Amino acid sequence: MTKRSRTAKPQTAKAQTAKAQAAKTRPAAMPRTGEDRATSVPEPQDAPAKAPLQRDSFGSRVARALVLLLAFVCMVGFAVGLAKATLVPSPGSVDLVHTNLRPGQSLRTYLDQPAFRDTVKQIGGNVLLGVPFGVLLPMLVPKARGAVRVVVVTALVMVAVETAQGLIVEGRAFDIDDVILNTTGALLGYVVVGRRLGRALHPRRHHWWHRWTQRPPAA
Repeated sequence: MTKRSRTAKPQTAKAQTAKAQAAKTRPAAMPRTGEDRATSVPEPQDAPAKAPLQRDSFGSRVARALVLLLAFVCMVGFAVGLAKATLVPSPGSVDLVHTNLRPGQSLRTYLDQPAFRDTVKQIGGNVLLGVPFGVLLPMLVPKARGAVRVVVVTALVMVAVETAQGLIVEGRAFDIDDVILNTTGALLGYVVVGRRLGRALHPRRHHWWHRWTQRPPAA
């Protein structure tokens, strides 16, 4: 009797260990119910909702494609209008125009004109000429979004246009004040309309300073 009782104890301990391991592994293997999944994987409440044109649905994709197509058509039309307004020769103005490399010199000339209508036409026309850059660039070129980038791209394009005027177009000359006014118009167009349209079409850009200004979503 003593030998049997001694040999039975290890078997009982092994059986208890096997049962304990089976009890531990059995709940993990059981499939979760819908109630368990809902309670175990909470969705973040602070997650920002996507803009309608950025969603993955078929309707959103079609609407986004149509908006981008319309923006592209407007950019082509604007490029044609810009070429006609700046690169068309004006032989009658050969003796009236001159190259201006001093910021503010042409602006003072515009303001000193006796007719206020001519002043508004010169200054307002150059400002309006740059507005489409600030509106269309954030829509068509996501990497060009941002006030600084819009200003830089517009300034480079207008410097190229003014340089072509002074070199190859008769009756026209390079004017740095025209570049400043065009760039100002692009900045106004971006601040008023372009920034919102760019965010509606493309996800927001992540800048290096967002590491400190934006808090990570709660777990």
